Amino acid sequence: MADMSRICIKITGESGAGLLSTGEIVIMALKNLGFYVVADREYPSLIKGGHSCYMINASEKPIHSLSKKVDFMLAIDKQSLEAYYQDLEKGSCLVYGYERPLGVKEIIAELLVKKVKIVHQHVRQIAESNGGNVLVTNVVLVGMLWKVLGLPYSAVEEAVRTKFASKPKILEIDLKCVKAGFDSVEEGVKIRVPDSKKDTILIDGNRALALGAIHAGCRAYYAYPMSPSSSILTYMADMAKKYQILVKQGEDEITVANMTLGSMFMGTRALCATSGGGFDLMTETVSLAGMIENPFVVIVAQRPGPATGLPTWTAQADLNMAIHSAHGEFPKIVIAVSDATDGFDLIQHAFNFAEKFQCVVIVLTEKVIAETNKTVAGFVMDKIKIERGLVEGSELKNLENSDRFKVTDSGLSKRWLPGSSRAYYFANGDEHWEDGSLSEDSPRTAVMYDKRMRKMNLIEEAMPEPEVYGARKGADISFVGWGSSKNVMLDIIHMYAEKGVKVNYLHYSFVFPLKTKVLKNFFKENGNVNLIEGNYNGQLGDLVEAKLDVKFKKRLLKYDGRAFFVEDVVDFIKKNSKK
Repeated sequence: MADMSRICIKITGESGAGLLSTGEIVIMALKNLGFYVVADREYPSLIKGGHSCYMINASEKPIHSLSKKVDFMLAIDKQSLEAYYQDLEKGSCLVYGYERPLGVKEIIAELLVKKVKIVHQHVRQIAESNGGNVLVTNVVLVGMLWKVLGLPYSAVEEAVRTKFASKPKILEIDLKCVKAGFDSVEEGVKIRVPDSKKDTILIDGNRALALGAIHAGCRAYYAYPMSPSSSILTYMADMAKKYQILVKQGEDEITVANMTLGSMFMGTRALCATSGGGFDLMTETVSLAGMIENPFVVIVAQRPGPATGLPTWTAQADLNMAIHSAHGEFPKIVIAVSDATDGFDLIQHAFNFAEKFQCVVIVLTEKVIAETNKTVAGFVMDKIKIERGLVEGSELKNLENSDRFKVTDSGLSKRWLPGSSRAYYFANGDEHWEDGSLSEDSPRTAVMYDKRMRKMNLIEEAMPEPEVYGARKGADISFVGWGSSKNVMLDIIHMYAEKGVKVNYLHYSFVFPLKTKVLKNFFKENGNVNLIEGNYNGQLGDLVEAKLDVKFKKRLLKYDGRAFFVEDVVDFIKKNSKK
């Protein structure tokens, strides 16, 4: 019985070949057996064709990121086999069903020299003999892979039933095909099944954001499709009727931003989402929100730029854009999620902060978070109370027009919904005075500007400090980061603890305004502090060094469209740690 601490599976195939459904069946089956799972898909910006892969890591113990390693490869077609076969190393296994040996003869010969185990069947013939066609050959291959893994057939059968439950005619054929594939090969290794099933859910980051927004009271969602944020629109639309949510696809991001701002102005918790290029179009509305001190929440799902860049890949390159976005100076908050659990919680905080402080909140996520399916503990409901920051009830009777933008010591003025009081005000995009009426008077301009900016003091006090993972001090090597960097660092901390090497990591969820108390102590108490970021310049690193007058020892930066793999950090530690 093989004891593999981390099972690494790569499923390869061209776009449109059933790659996604194949991967989903495998991860559902693994999850049903009690494994912790992390899975993400790499694919080109093509509707059909190109080379794609679905990477799956599974373990008896919690895992949070992906490894480059490939233990098992399932190749759906010849093109993907040609593209990815070099990822296979000695001792790994290839499962494929291409029926013309001459087309892959040289590849197979090369793999045999490397002592890669080859498992092959004529999957099209198997599919056709069981009532299927070329479209269900991937299901035959799943059955073959499952037998090679030595895992109970019942788990993969259950996953197929779940995947195609809504298509009974197809389901019958798929069940025959997966069983035929399973029976067609000999058992390979025998992966140990976890002792108990875990109380987890399998979910991607975008679905978690959608669920968190609904739980926070969001009742209007606007978007123009732009990867990797597009699936939030799909999820919201799917849940719109059940939760009575208004879901609209605007003709462009300018419309989307204005609809979101208008809905929030009238009292509906509204949300929009986009990627970097779409957010560029939204920034005039973002600036208007800053001027009229109106709540505004937007999700920016990061992908590599500039321009169209790599539209289906991942990055952490839009932090500076979020912090410095939109013309003029006004208070804003930047929050960055790291995984599905973060997404569910932090979007709720985003709504509360936006309404309490009457400001713009930008929630950053990344392609690798948006689309990664991961097993996480079930979300804790009703942990974060809804805070609207509104004048309500009997207090509405005592309001005056000038209360809306009243100059206060804190910078925060009273906010009420239009029509809820006899008092009224102007939501004026020009500079204005306390009731919103236009004013270009020099002293009043400075006073109102100061008033708005004073809210940053309130906001900074309310922001939570960054969190430290691992030992707080005396680490052999330390890291600071944000976003998806947390996931690989959690795995690294655990891996090196077993080797007797102390690794710790300071993580920012609430990135701007930057809290520094815990950060200062982190630098004082650890002598080898490094930066980890998915961009070229090290944007958080520059912000930290400017704010604290400190220097990172080294910067681990990645900007090739891929997230950090475990091996990326392992290689860095080998070069930069004394242990």
